[in-house]
Amino acid sequence: MTPDRRPRLPRWLPGWLGGWLRTLLPQACPGCGAQLGAQVGLCRACRDRLRPRVESHSPLRPRAAPHLVTLGEYRGVRRRAVRALKFGRSRDLAGVLGSALAGGVPATWGIQAVVFVPLHPSRQRQRGFNQAELLAQAIAGALGLPCVNALSRTRATRQQSRQRASGRDHMAGAFAARLSLPGPVLLVDDVLTSGATLSACQAALLEAGVDEVYAAVVAR
Repeated sequence: MTPDRRPRLPRWLPGWLGGWLRTLLPQACPGCGAQLGAQVGLCRACRDRLRPRVESHSPLRPRAAPHLVTLGEYRGVRRRAVRALKFGRSRDLAGVLGSALAGGVPATWGIQAVVFVPLHPSRQRQRGFNQAELLAQAIAGALGLPCVNALSRTRATRQQSRQRASGRDHMAGAFAARLSLPGPVLLVDDVLTSGATLSACQAALLEAGVDEVYAAVVAR
């Protein structure tokens, strides 16, 4: 076989070109509308507003106990960033938001793996990606943990934001665990609304033998 004699680009060149192009081509920050410049995803001011906190109250736990990492309420920068990631295909935001969430995960939780809420295959084909998976990959990378595709959807469901609070029990049994994982896991989604989706995923993981499930969402 003839050896490949094509010149290879230096490893640093793509990153340098990306930064140069971001500076050359004006791009608005999804969080506030200011120019991003060489920044990726969000401007510095919006990044500074992403402060992770651990919460003890949510539909995932019958009793108050630290179990949920979030960046705050679903409004302002967080709402605009989630919508830009989910509907505007601004995938660079996953790294920014995921890194911020990773900074709030307590070491005492002993997380062994990061898992994510799956989309139904038909919806993932339509969208082209799963925003929860992108966030989970970023969190796992920051924590030095594996990101595991441990859940599958057994049936399609309507988006939680379009469901009335009294009609969201349709999520029960909508997920199944592909495998069991050792030790506590961190379950990731973009937004916690009624808690029905995360609760159904948590139930599937616990039924499969996972010791304990913690959660991380950008906003609630």
